[in-house]
Amino acid sequence: MITYPFEYTRAQSLDEAVALAAAEPDAKILAGGQTLIPTMKQRLAAPPRLIDISRLSQLSFIRRDGDALVIGATTRHADVASSADVMEAIPALALLAGEIGDPAVRHLGTIGGSLANNDPAADYPAAALGLGATLTTNKRSLAADDFFTGMFSTALEEGEILTEISFPLAEKAGYCKFPNPASRYAMVGVFVAKTKVGARVAVTGAGSCVFRVPRMEAALNADFTSEAVAGISVPADDLNSDLHGSAEYRAHLVTVMAKRAVEAANRT
Repeated sequence: MITYPFEYTRAQSLDEAVALAAAEPDAKILAGGQTLIPTMKQRLAAPPRLIDISRLSQLSFIRRDGDALVIGATTRHADVASSADVMEAIPALALLAGEIGDPAVRHLGTIGGSLANNDPAADYPAAALGLGATLTTNKRSLAADDFFTGMFSTALEEGEILTEISFPLAEKAGYCKFPNPASRYAMVGVFVAKTKVGARVAVTGAGSCVFRVPRMEAALNADFTSEAVAGISVPADDLNSDLHGSAEYRAHLVTVMAKRAVEAANRT
């Protein structure tokens, strides 16, 4: 029987986790494990060490900070979905979190793990990009526009650990996705927000990485209604195409989900 041994360490502090990661560059950070553990089970990853940060209370919190909502990286999806602070400050974010996976995933998966993994069909990247969030690590702060760099790729460097995410409060925000019926991942999800600096539209599930739609943003700046984006489409050339839906179908869904997201935003 072939085995794939690895060392497991439950970090007692963020400093310890950072030190362990620096000592073993190929180590993986374990938060909720909803992607990493299945990947290891399928032998698609074999890290020599797992550094568990899931019990670090300093990274699990939700608080209002002026005109922003700040969430710790190891905060569970279920906690975001049920938080009175989130529902009051950014209802669309609570709704998004409540639609991730199933109850088991929501009670184990973490917001920081989702953002750091940057799955092309994950929900949180759309919220971070759509709201213009700031993502803070043990080293620096990064704007969401600079954080997501490609499929399963972010600006995080070796040994860098995401610690918290600051979401600016929006005047209006809405999220709508067309979920894969089996996984609940977004075949296409669109997050729209009317912010102090203008409208933002972020799309997940359609392409290799979450992306914004400038034409829709310009239209919503002039008229924040679903009719404003109804006639705007995105090119299908670079979109995902698989057994669940063609690139052309996903391009169509972007417009449909954008309209519904704006309608949801205007209801809040």
